[in-house]
Amino acid sequence: MPEINQYGQTVNDLVLDWKGARVLTRTPLVGQYCRLEPLDAERHAADLFDAYALGDDSDWTWLASTRPESVEATVHWLLGKVMDDALVPYAVIDLRTECAVGIVSYMAIERLMGSVEIGHVTWSRKMKNTWLGTETVWLLLKNGFAHDYRRLEWKCDSMNIASRNAAERLGFVWEGRLRQKLVRKGRNRDSDMLSIIDEEWPERDAELRAWLAAENFDGNGRQLKKLEAFRE
Repeated sequence: MPEINQYGQTVNDLVLDWKGARVLTRTPLVGQYCRLEPLDAERHAADLFDAYALGDDSDWTWLASTRPESVEATVHWLLGKVMDDALVPYAVIDLRTECAVGIVSYMAIERLMGSVEIGHVTWSRKMKNTWLGTETVWLLLKNGFAHDYRRLEWKCDSMNIASRNAAERLGFVWEGRLRQKLVRKGRNRDSDMLSIIDEEWPERDAELRAWLAAENFDGNGRQLKKLEAFRE
């Protein structure tokens, strides 16, 4: 609880025995519908090129990248992430097909402060509106909090309403808008900031587990109850 210090000022909660979060390593994370594999440009490029080819350039409007036009361009794009020591990048593998269908990363890793962002979220249309996206984020959240992070972040372009809605559906809390945060593709970007903190995680975890349970889907993979229903 906040308290009054010796100068009569209100100070916030003590974080007892805080030593920082643990290092996030490039190790697989396995769910019941997908597996997150450490990103490998050569191994994952062909699958990802094929998956992204199912969409069009509208899928990339708010992303820093543009849709790669060949397998070779996909390799080059992925190598930029693989070689970036500030990232922990993953390919999302659909366990039904063993094919890569999207990528995601841990980024903005502040181990000593206990904060990390889920970013570089680039789903293909093989992932959108399926259980794969939800389980992917749940695996990253679970792993982040298991490594003692206090806060997991989600940032998106303020015009990307679908991304903000997706984050809020998953239980991220909107915190505000960082005005004129970036210039992206020649346009201003205001960034919306959302987060889940450690004290909220047990409840979010229970909701996500309940939604992801096999009994919540019919034989065609359609949800029986929306995630919001487990929050009531």
